[in-house]
Amino acid sequence: MTRTPEINIDDCIGCGACVDVCPEVFSLNEAIDKALVMNPEGCPEERIQEAIDLCPVRCIFWEE
Repeated sequence: MTRTPEINIDDCIGCGACVDVCPEVFSLNEAIDKALVMNPEGCPEERIQEAIDLCPVRCIFWEE
């Protein structure tokens, strides 16, 4: 994988959409009510991109 998914924690609203699409990569930290990247290589890039596209606040992006 040449790109790594990242989350801007300050903008994350903890909706969990990314976790629904790709739970192998994203996890919801209930203590801070934010999503985190736990395993950046856990899904194919296409599924990670789907999670990025579904994020309502656009806080997930590719770090290249």
